[in-house]
Amino acid sequence: MIWEVFRQEEQGDYHTHCGNVHAPDREMAKQFAAIQHARRKPTNSIWVVPKDEIGELDADENSFGGVTDKSYRWAPTYKSDLDHAAEVIDSEGQQAEAEKQRGDA
Repeated sequence: MIWEVFRQEEQGDYHTHCGNVHAPDREMAKQFAAIQHARRKPTNSIWVVPKDEIGELDADENSFGGVTDKSYRWAPTYKSDLDHAAEVIDSEGQQAEAEKQRGDA
């Protein structure tokens, strides 16, 4: 039986798929996963899941709702040269910096 293995490096991190193991039962799968996927890497926890129990939905089969444009929430969306709107203009730089940090820009 094939078991998929997900590893969490530090507490609070997401579990990421790191491979699979072949084992007859759950206990053996946990032991094999610990040896193969956690022995040499910092690991907080491991999830071991039967491959048959993992379901997949992809964009070809389902509509996930798409992307909603919410750019109106950000100050850079609004362009203004007015002196009384200095606060908005000043925040454009802060918003651009925040986008860079998030990787949006």
